[in-house]
Amino acid sequence: MQLQKIDCDFTTCKVKSAAQIDFSREFVFLSKTDDEISLVCDSRYLPDNAIAPEAGWKALRVSGVLDFGMIGVISKIATILAEAKIGIFVVSTYNTDYIFVKSADLDNAAGALTRNGYIVG
Repeated sequence: MQLQKIDCDFTTCKVKSAAQIDFSREFVFLSKTDDEISLVCDSRYLPDNAIAPEAGWKALRVSGVLDFGMIGVISKIATILAEAKIGIFVVSTYNTDYIFVKSADLDNAAGALTRNGYIVG
C-alpha cells in the first residue's frame, strides 16, 4: 500500500461556528457532533474563531480510492505507529484515509511504515 506525504502544516482545533472556515482551500476537515465542531486545516488558514488550536501536524494520505470492503487498513497502520511510539489521529473521507502525526515524528513514521512494506512518498 502506498502513502503520500501531504506538503502542508496542519492545525487541529474546535470552532463555535463554521462561518469563518474557508472551504475553498485544498484541505479542510470538519466534523460536527452534538457537543462540538472540530476542524483540521492548513495552519496558514486557521480561522480567527479557533478554540484550543494545536499546530504542528503532518499528514499521510492513503493513496487511491479505498473500497468500503477493505478491512484493517487503519488498524495495521495504527499498530505499526503505536509500536514505534508515534501518536496519531485519523480523518476518513469517502474515498480514503488521512493519518496525522506530529511534525517531529514524520520521518520516524515514514521509516516505520517503510520497514513494514508500505511505500511512503
